[in-house]
Amino acid sequence: MELTEFFRYGFLQRALIAGSFIGILCSTLGVFLVLRRFSLIGDGLAHATFGSVALALLLKMSPLYVSIPIVMICSVGILRLTERARLYGDAAIGVVSSLGIAGGVMLSSMAGGFNIDLFSYLFGSILSISETEVFISIGLSIFVILMIIFYYNELLSITFDEDSAKASGINTESINTMFVLLTAVTVVLSMKVVGIMLISALLIFPAVTALQIARSFKAVMLTASLSAVVSVVSGIVVSFSLDLPTGATIVLINFIFFLTGLTYRRIIKV
Repeated sequence: MELTEFFRYGFLQRALIAGSFIGILCSTLGVFLVLRRFSLIGDGLAHATFGSVALALLLKMSPLYVSIPIVMICSVGILRLTERARLYGDAAIGVVSSLGIAGGVMLSSMAGGFNIDLFSYLFGSILSISETEVFISIGLSIFVILMIIFYYNELLSITFDEDSAKASGINTESINTMFVLLTAVTVVLSMKVVGIMLISALLIFPAVTALQIARSFKAVMLTASLSAVVSVVSGIVVSFSLDLPTGATIVLINFIFFLTGLTYRRIIKV
């Protein structure tokens, strides 16, 4: 099949557009998560997303509309547990993650067990993304990215030294709340791209790849975004051509990029 014919398919066009926007979103937010050593929040919120999707399918509602508010509440819950319950970040994530999985299993059992729809959200189904979901993904991605740009200096200060940022007058509690809410929206949007089980990979891999080869913070963010977009586009093309799972293909390509970046750092920069 020629490349021009390949891009004539409407479902592939929708997948490429939505996947590219979400890839940029995940990689940008992922840089902050990795540097703050809070990257596992993606995994914890993914498990909460599993519970919310099971609830949506039980109620016969759109998973996107149900998952966004529920996962946002869970993200704030993780933050509050970390701040007020004297729990470390990984412990707070573990609490919410366990509840999400338990709730999802319980709800799926009430709905008659795992069905095809729930399975598709677990492992991704970007090739089946609808036109409405594309517009929602683009709109929310642009909103989140604009928020990151608007609060860039505050996020940068908190990322590298939260105590100094607080002493300088930055309202760290509000910024942290906004940050975890943006993360929640990002996780929900990513479930169609790579699936609930692989969301954290899309948040982490582009960021850690960029950290291997870029020297400045802005260069890291740009490199991470480029890596994410290329991996998503190439993952969709390869998976469709070879009849492979799209989400898993995207993650494996990200892993190859990471190994390449690691090799570059060790050989070229020694």
